[in-house]
Amino acid sequence: MNPASLSDRGKSAAVSPLRADFELFDEVMQDHYDAATNPNGKIPLCIAENVLGWPPLRDKLRAISQEKIPPDWVGTYTSILGHPDFRAALAHFLTRRLGGDALNPANLVVSAGATATIELSAFLLADADDYAVIPAPAYTAYTPDLGNRAGVRRYDLQVAASDEHPGYYDLKRTDLDAAYEELGEKFRLLILTQPNNPTGQVYAADQIHEAVSWCEERGIHCIVNEIYALSLIDQNHAAVAQDYPARQWFVSCLPQLVARRSDYFHWWYSFSKDFGVSGLRMGALYSTNDALIKAWGNYGAPGTTSNHTQWLLTELLSDEAWLTDWFTNKIPLTDSYAEVVATFKKLNVRYTPAVGSLFVWFRLADRFRADTDGAWEELWRDIYERTGLLLTHPLGMGGNERGWFRLVYSGVPIATLRVALRRLEAYLAQ
Repeated sequence: MNPASLSDRGKSAAVSPLRADFELFDEVMQDHYDAATNPNGKIPLCIAENVLGWPPLRDKLRAISQEKIPPDWVGTYTSILGHPDFRAALAHFLTRRLGGDALNPANLVVSAGATATIELSAFLLADADDYAVIPAPAYTAYTPDLGNRAGVRRYDLQVAASDEHPGYYDLKRTDLDAAYEELGEKFRLLILTQPNNPTGQVYAADQIHEAVSWCEERGIHCIVNEIYALSLIDQNHAAVAQDYPARQWFVSCLPQLVARRSDYFHWWYSFSKDFGVSGLRMGALYSTNDALIKAWGNYGAPGTTSNHTQWLLTELLSDEAWLTDWFTNKIPLTDSYAEVVATFKKLNVRYTPAVGSLFVWFRLADRFRADTDGAWEELWRDIYERTGLLLTHPLGMGGNERGWFRLVYSGVPIATLRVALRRLEAYLAQ
């Protein structure tokens, strides 16, 4: 490889992996576990995908494609903000599922996945070398999504340890004050993710209200990412109920956003997690900031999503009875989550009880001693080499306490997950 022919940006991109575990992920996919044909194969537990409800959804999407004729607009240019039919269907769906007054489709825009949504939001709301403040630990790829094109930097806000506050993030106004004292006017964005990646924690409604008020006072944009809004753990499930002595429910911020009509309050979503169709590339932003929507229409062309995908999802969202059944009965999220935490309880491994998301955030620092980031990376690689299990790379999520790992339990069928947990149990028992 000779990047010398590229621009300075191209040279940097050629030697800057999007994620530290992607090279091994490609290796895993070439030697993927199969109970019948490759029982010693490798198992990916690192990528935030949800395959648990895919078979019935696949059949539904096939039926739509076979039984219905796409409208003429599918083959033509349409609004960069998204076709009006799809935006109306999505607004209705979100209102019905997340509550509050009816969402206005004019305030809802769509783009080619969560990455495109995050990237363009950063580009339009902040300038290069401004900071996005994110309570840690948080999604690794916020760093490239915010920085690669928009040039926005990531600031990991350290709050109380995740295992000390099950369910809720312990975010206080004083935490925001401390970040502002350090960053000043370079503090341009506050990003809150609920349920959180990787801890599965949420924010109480009054925490979000307080955070938005704090941001408005300083002209800072608060963006709440609810990409896992419908990926919730059943806290009454017998296998996990003891982890929730006081229920910590997820409450969407959308009703607050609609009522508040603030130029500094925005919302992100995507179909990749709750619906498990990351390959369809469909992200969304809701905002009552008219200037932001106008700017999105003028700059969003590179991130538009397929009209055919918009039509297909419009048809899916219109079948409310089917979706209710699917979300209720066809996605055994808690069953898979329970398998993981049962293993950790058996092994006396600490973890953070999740309200939602697709992860278990667990701690190996009580079992292994590692004094450097390199040593924790070596442990991560040793787990992979000895077990064939690829966990998410342990660095990059911004937490200042090392020894925590993220396990994605929804990216493989539950039978495969059980195999993975037996391998991990054998490794930790050594």
